[in-house]
Order: sequence, then structure tokens, then C-alpha cells
Amino acid sequence: MNAPHDELLRELRPAAFAIAYRMLGSVAEAEDVVQEALLRVHRALDGGERIESSRAYVATVVTRLAIDQLRSARARRETYAGEWLPEPLVTDAAGDPARHAEMADSLSLAFLVLLESLSPEQRAVLLLHDVFDYGYDEVARIVGKSQDNVRQLATRARRHVEERRPRFDASQEQRDELARRFFAAAEHGDVGALEALLAHDVVLHGDGGGKVPALARSLHGRSRVARTLLAWMRHGARIPGAAIRQVEVNGQPGALLLDGDGGLISVMALEIAGGQVRGVSSIVNPDKLAHLGPVADLRALLARRDR
Repeated sequence: MNAPHDELLRELRPAAFAIAYRMLGSVAEAEDVVQEALLRVHRALDGGERIESSRAYVATVVTRLAIDQLRSARARRETYAGEWLPEPLVTDAAGDPARHAEMADSLSLAFLVLLESLSPEQRAVLLLHDVFDYGYDEVARIVGKSQDNVRQLATRARRHVEERRPRFDASQEQRDELARRFFAAAEHGDVGALEALLAHDVVLHGDGGGKVPALARSLHGRSRVARTLLAWMRHGARIPGAAIRQVEVNGQPGALLLDGDGGLISVMALEIAGGQVRGVSSIVNPDKLAHLGPVADLRALLARRDR
């Protein structure tokens, strides 16, 4: 790409990725969409096309590419081995706390999973209007529909989401403290302390993608979830040098489970509300972890442990 446009494209990339990732729930697919969108902006500028708003232009291209991608992904999602969870992001809580909290809620794994139940167009309209503050007239131009149609899509999507949307009512400090106690209880094998932090109807999700051992389906209930988590921790403790590092995952408290060489075994994210852990998501599918750094060979680690 030519130097005159490089700075503009760098400025457009974060906003383009924010839309693409929330639409697709995949870092790799979002990166591909963003790269293609920026390439089209570059070609348009090079060709002398007059672009009134580069922000709106790239949002339009990203959204339409993501909608096409979602349509083609439907069949793959339906045949996915086990439960599908988004590819996790390790995020940073620094910056404007209010803005961070607002964007973090729309980035949570629980919210992204909820978006999966919407049509691609509903997802696009809801995100563009409710998360990214585009007016209905702008959204209509982006998705190529009338304003009345867009408003109807938004209303249906919002009604569906609001009924099930997770409520993150604790402050960041409260969430971090509860997460610290959660991982301490899990590491120490304290089932009583762990159960005390879990909501009665807590849900445990796992995504191995058929590549490594994982839950076949989500588990419900405080006792079952606590005992399963502690069993996981006991198995993990037998891996030489295994360690848990607390981080922020998709804007919520979470942790990385690492082997002795620093290879990533899994990413865990917590859903906290009402002073309790209401959901736990564990992603061990290596294909969904590679963008975060070196990934451990979990099957080899388990085989070595069992020997």
C-alpha cells in the first residue's frame, strides 16, 4: 500500500476490527475481513474515488463482508464438534473506565454467543446502532435496507437479546476481587469456598472443537460445576510447571492456563453478576488460541502426565 494512505488505514483498522470481531466471534476471520476492507479503501483512494466518510465506507465494507461470511459459516457452526465459543481476546482495562465498561459488555463471550442466535442482518443492525452509535439512516445505507426495515430488525434483535443478555452489575474492582477468590479456591481445591462463589444456576461451557478433550455440552448447577472445575485443576496440576495467570478476557475477568514452557493450554472467562459467578467459559480448542501466542500440545501433555 502506498505511504500517503498508510496513516488513514492504520487509524481505520481498530474500529474496523471492533465491528468485524463482534460480528464473527473469530479473530482470524475478523482479520481477513478487515484486511480486505482496508484494501478496498486503498484501491478506491488510489483510483481517485471521492470518499466523504472513510469511517462509514470501511464500516459498510466490513459489515457486508461479515454478513457474507456469517452466511457461509452457518453450515460449519451446525456441524461443529461440541459447544461453539468465540475466539477469546486478552483485553486491557486501561483507559476511560466508563467507555471501557460500555464496550466490554458488548465484547463478553456471553454476549457474543447470544448474538449467534440472531440472523446476520439482525446482528449487524443491533451492533451498528446500539454498540457503535450509528444512526438508523447510516445503518440503512450500510446494510442496504430501508430505515423502516432496519428499525424492525433492530427491534426484533433487541427484544431477543434483552431477554437473555448477561447483566454485569459489579464494578471492575468487585469483579476482579471475586475472580481472585475464585481462582484461589480452584487452585487450592477448596470445594466449599468455590461453591460459595458460584450462583445456584451457574453454567460451565467448554470448547475443544473436537481437537482436544472438552465438555460435550454445557454443565449446570453449583455442585456439578464446582466439582468439574476442581477435577480440571487436579489434572492441570499434574502437568509439570503448569500455572494460572489472571488476565482480562473479552472485557471480563479470566485467566490463562499455561504449561511449564509458557505454552497456552486454555483460556477461561468468568461471567460475574450479583456478587456471584454466573458463568464460566473454558476454551481449549488450539485453533482458537494460536493468535494469543505459542499453544501447548495438550494431548501430548496429558499422555506424558498419564505415563
